[in-house]
Amino acid sequence: MKRIPMTVYGVEKLRKELEFLKNIRRPEIIASIAEAREYGDLKENAEYHAAREQQWFYEKRIKDIEDKLSNAQIIDVKKMQYDGRVIFGSTVTVLNIMINKKYIYRIVGDDESNIKEDLISINSPIARGLIGKTIYDIVVIITPGGKVKYKILQVEYI
Repeated sequence: MKRIPMTVYGVEKLRKELEFLKNIRRPEIIASIAEAREYGDLKENAEYHAAREQQWFYEKRIKDIEDKLSNAQIIDVKKMQYDGRVIFGSTVTVLNIMINKKYIYRIVGDDESNIKEDLISINSPIARGLIGKTIYDIVVIITPGGKVKYKILQVEYI
């Protein structure tokens, strides 16, 4: 299986979710199934079927997280030698030249991305356009809304 790039923060977040699912959710669901069995006939027992479906969902998520963690390529940008280039894990301040608006993005793995938190996936058009560039470079990104010009104002390895 191919390696999955993740930041230290992303790996820690997945580990916490895995711990929660295994130590809290799993026992709760097992208890729900046991309680639903007490209601009698399992063929017509909606609570039992709902609990089993929930169990399937969480077990699938646990397996998914375990697979991702076992294939994670953890990249700690703080340990990289700073050379001013945009790399995986770096925090980049850009200026959208067309509307004169600043944005700060952190380039992370697919599972960590969350645009509301300014975490963009390494596979997003913006990140792909920024990777390898340096401060003051002008980058043209093709987005679904058309071409957008960005000027890189700052690159940080934090």
